[in-house]
Amino acid sequence: MAQQRLALWNAEEDMEEEVDLLAIGNYGQNVQYEDAHLHQPQIDESTLIAMQQHMAQQAAFSQIPDVVKSFIVHFHQAVLDNNLAEITVAYESGWNKYTEKFYARTEWPEAELIAPLVNDDPIFLILYRELYYRHVYSRLQPNIDDRFHSYENSCELFNYLLNSEGPVQLELPEQWLWDIIDEFIYQYQVFCTWRSKVSSKTQDELLMLADGGPVWSSYSVLNVLYSLMQKSKVNEYIVAQREGKTPDEIAEIVGEYGQRPLYRMLGYFSIIGLLRVHVHLGDFTLGLKMMDNVELNQKSPFTRVTACHVATYYYVGFCYIMLRRYPDAIRTFVTILNFIMRMRQYHTRSYQYDQISKTADRMYALFAICHALSPSRLDDNIANIARERYGEQFTKISRGGADALAAAEELFLYACPKFITANPPPYDDPAALNALISASGEVESPTQASTPQTDSTHRHLELFLEDVAAQLPVPTLRSFLKLYTSLGAKKLANFLDADEEELVQEMMVLKQASRSISRVAGSDGSSLLDGQTITTSDLNFVIDENMVHIAESTVGRRYAGWFIKNTERTQKILDDLRSMPLPTPPKSTGQSAFTTSTPGTGGDAQNQSRGSRNTGHKVAWGGVKVT
Repeated sequence: MAQQRLALWNAEEDMEEEVDLLAIGNYGQNVQYEDAHLHQPQIDESTLIAMQQHMAQQAAFSQIPDVVKSFIVHFHQAVLDNNLAEITVAYESGWNKYTEKFYARTEWPEAELIAPLVNDDPIFLILYRELYYRHVYSRLQPNIDDRFHSYENSCELFNYLLNSEGPVQLELPEQWLWDIIDEFIYQYQVFCTWRSKVSSKTQDELLMLADGGPVWSSYSVLNVLYSLMQKSKVNEYIVAQREGKTPDEIAEIVGEYGQRPLYRMLGYFSIIGLLRVHVHLGDFTLGLKMMDNVELNQKSPFTRVTACHVATYYYVGFCYIMLRRYPDAIRTFVTILNFIMRMRQYHTRSYQYDQISKTADRMYALFAICHALSPSRLDDNIANIARERYGEQFTKISRGGADALAAAEELFLYACPKFITANPPPYDDPAALNALISASGEVESPTQASTPQTDSTHRHLELFLEDVAAQLPVPTLRSFLKLYTSLGAKKLANFLDADEEELVQEMMVLKQASRSISRVAGSDGSSLLDGQTITTSDLNFVIDENMVHIAESTVGRRYAGWFIKNTERTQKILDDLRSMPLPTPPKSTGQSAFTTSTPGTGGDAQNQSRGSRNTGHKVAWGGVKVT
């Protein structure tokens, strides 16, 4: 029995040892965990990229200032509510304020980044991208992706406006509507200029341009502008208003789209945009033809937006120059330049003041050209300002001679619009493209055009200089004719060092230069292309056998402008004198040399001066009281 118990106890001890070994044996050994048998989780590349982009967006979103986030939320709510007053303040003030403060040298946050703030509103994001890309074009240097994406965003915006079921329920300020059209054309013009520079493109850019298709094509841009004009029936609206129809009749004519201010103003601004595009393409007659129903006066709707007002007159005036209608061009420039001078104090408050000032300066240059080629006394004040700014070039063109062409070329290249070529280089044909690059590289003279864009600019310059060159002998011939009432042809030919045949040719040039087609007074309702042949010179002559008979009509000087200008100058001097403080009398230790102190008066000349000024008494210089 005892032996059985001993065997049992020995067995229990063995079991305890085994249990202890099981309990502590594995934890007491230095065994490394093997992970080779575990499988890595499978995450595809797209999911990983999406996670990385999401983390990058969160980091970028945290970098947006809180005040900018609040502004975007407020801006979005104003657009949702169609609150024109709040939209105008946010667009014209808020956007420019935060641009100068936070994004003067960098891009605004991308639309995808601020999308959570606006509940992924697709319409607001399209409008936001329109502002975003406008900022990139104006403050930064756009790359090829920006150029392509800005076109895609513009297409989305105009598709939304034109292809929705019925008119969209959206209200935007007139200034923003004009800026949309203006920026759309500007980006098209910049893209065409950039596209024409073949030699500066990288291989990736060449491939993207080859596959770009209709990106910023002239057809797509013109199609948008014509579609907006036709959708709004703005021409029918203008004609109906001119005919004095009732609002109900006008509403029936223009339809549901034309009744909406958004579509009507977009259609109206599209007319101005078509004028601009046709000028860029070099079709000046068609550009003026687009303005058939638009009257150039202060009552036209485009005058409510100053930038549109100035641009309209600039392009109309330039069309008249290229059509050799210098009197109409002078009249157009004088009208808008006088307007800018009168409204200058208000323009300084506008965020577009710099652009308006640059356009005005270019119009002074064009006015100087027209005034030199076709002298007139329409407005002496504008003529004096043009002489102050471009006096040297004006004098050279007025005198004629060899220096006239160089001066005219300088002013024209400075003041003309940026001409573009409608057809792009053959990016889809490598052989033709290589030939074009080789031809561009062989250009040796810096004056020769090496790109299609410069080709178009120099083509119009050559056409303009041909007319200037034809009028080079005119000033000299006119100066001789003014000295006589009758003169022999042979004697006149000797003065000019030419034979009689050349003299007759030069006199015919003078006769042609003194005539021009111009709109007559009272033709406000007619087309800008309409006009009558008028005489622009005060000198006339006839040739009877071998005698030249001269008749000069003197025009009385217009004293009104002279008196107005000097009256304004005198008034300014008087205002400056009144605003100046009275001089303080010199301080002296002893008795004042200018005043005599008496008991009860205080004896302080300065106090007397101040007191007399407050009570209205007259005080002479030096503080002596006038009795």
